[in-house]
Amino acid sequence: MLQKFYEQNRNLIVNINGKLIHRDQAGVSPFDSAVQGGDAVWEGLRLYQGRIFKLTEHLARLRSSAKALAFTEIPTDAEIIEEITRTLKANEMFDEVHLRLTLTRGVKYTSGMDPRLNQMGPTLIILAEHKPPIYGTAGLKLITSSIRRFPPDCLDPKIHHNNLLQSILAKIEANNAGADDALMLDQRGFVAETNATHVFIVHGGCLLTSRLVACPEGITRDAVLELCRTHGIRHEERDISLTEVYRADEVFCTGTMGELAWVMAVDGRLIGDGHRGPFTKRLSDLFGELTRTSGTVVIPPFSAQI
Repeated sequence: MLQKFYEQNRNLIVNINGKLIHRDQAGVSPFDSAVQGGDAVWEGLRLYQGRIFKLTEHLARLRSSAKALAFTEIPTDAEIIEEITRTLKANEMFDEVHLRLTLTRGVKYTSGMDPRLNQMGPTLIILAEHKPPIYGTAGLKLITSSIRRFPPDCLDPKIHHNNLLQSILAKIEANNAGADDALMLDQRGFVAETNATHVFIVHGGCLLTSRLVACPEGITRDAVLELCRTHGIRHEERDISLTEVYRADEVFCTGTMGELAWVMAVDGRLIGDGHRGPFTKRLSDLFGELTRTSGTVVIPPFSAQI
């Protein structure tokens, strides 16, 4: 599945370290750490009616990842939110917007790997696009990737870093197989996540998802688990084998970019009866209500700004 281009994004204004610039003129230095070594952290945010869902949690994960990578400077939440608001206002955005927030270690004074070469502070990039949830309602088809997710002793997935080569290689396999995305396993053969999302399965009336061993902490994943606790939905976090996925009654994926997306088939095997199941529907409805009623206000309706 190839994401479509939205004409509304033709003349986007991008924010790079507080400078608002047209997408065609935007750029970062070849000495920036993101260019030199993928040395950066990022977050995907979604704007609903002027409110960013789980903004506090996203910024906490960004800060946690930057600390784990020993960034010497990290902008405050207030500074980041101010720049987000400036970017949204510059693009006259209010709803159905996806934001990619990137914080790099910054520009080096000479090319090299050593973080001590970074003495100019971090680079903050805010890219906001008009973009509804990307997966639609048709049901996803997944294949199992040959690429395995790293465990914490190789590269801890709790660091939400910009080195996405594992995901890209898995996505290439999915593209070549004519699938929407790739299911990725850990080194023991248990389900980690897809190349872009967390995975939930339903079996025997219980919702199951992987432990945080070889997959990152997920904001949407956590929201779904909290909905389960609030509404008395049976759930469990544990290792899940590929066989359990094949025989599941339902499978769905979660993420900021696609919210909750149901899975029709994995490796050519139909999941359940091949339709979106009742667990997925109920949780999708509950999640939709959550995004409608919560979030951090970053921009008021334009009528209120006049």
